Amino acid sequence: MTVSAESIAAAIKAAKTHGLPPVEKWDPPFCGDLDMRIARDGTWFYLGTPIGRIGLVRLFSTVLKREGDAYFLVTPVEKVGITVEDAPFLAVDFTVSGQGQDQVLTFQTSVGDEAEAGPDHPMRFADRNGEPAPYVEIRAGLEALIDRKSFFRLVDHAVTQEIDGTAMFGVWSKGVFFPIAPVDDLS
Repeated sequence: MTVSAESIAAAIKAAKTHGLPPVEKWDPPFCGDLDMRIARDGTWFYLGTPIGRIGLVRLFSTVLKREGDAYFLVTPVEKVGITVEDAPFLAVDFTVSGQGQDQVLTFQTSVGDEAEAGPDHPMRFADRNGEPAPYVEIRAGLEALIDRKSFFRLVDHAVTQEIDGTAMFGVWSKGVFFPIAPVDDLS
């Protein structure tokens, strides 16, 4: 059988469950790589062409699995490799509830996932060629790159906190402080 985006979509629909499929329990044989790519801006491509149907992108996103540094689409019977340029998801917005250490940041992705940053969904801030690259884990090791407008809004909620003798600029969510940068780096 030849693996294609269409065969993966059909298998996902056949295995349809309530909520997200249990991809962490599936360990089908590897069937090869699929010419599918998720660009840094969150656009999904198949055979070099953007996938324009958001419903199809959402469907594929539900069976995405990470193993080490590799990404796969998995069904109960097949596993195919895909290319992810940065993070598989893009966080396009967030809401804030509470204040201070009780503050909760809830991120929304472009494919309809939500995650409350905290111990189960950590945030990290990387440096990518001198530019901040903020991420939040969405599920099972799958991260979302936080888009630029959301990052600038996030900075509005940042405070200074001392960590191991260093003043850090960062944000609180669900009782966890996520450092963005040392205060000295911001001057």
